[in-house]
Amino acid sequence: MAAIFYALSSLKAKLGDKERGATAVEYGIMVAAIAVAIITTVFLIGPELDQMFDAVLTPLEAKTP
Repeated sequence: MAAIFYALSSLKAKLGDKERGATAVEYGIMVAAIAVAIITTVFLIGPELDQMFDAVLTPLEAKTP
């Protein structure tokens, strides 16, 4: 009986490690997808934001003595 309990507990530990590794991979994929989305957004919106900041900065620079 003790041998069966030991075998089942060691099997559970081995399966738990595999699930933990799979979860880490899933989180890694999610982080990579979020990073790609952020980089894409910056490249697409970046030039427009630069123009907006320049439009605000130009009048401010003109008013400073």
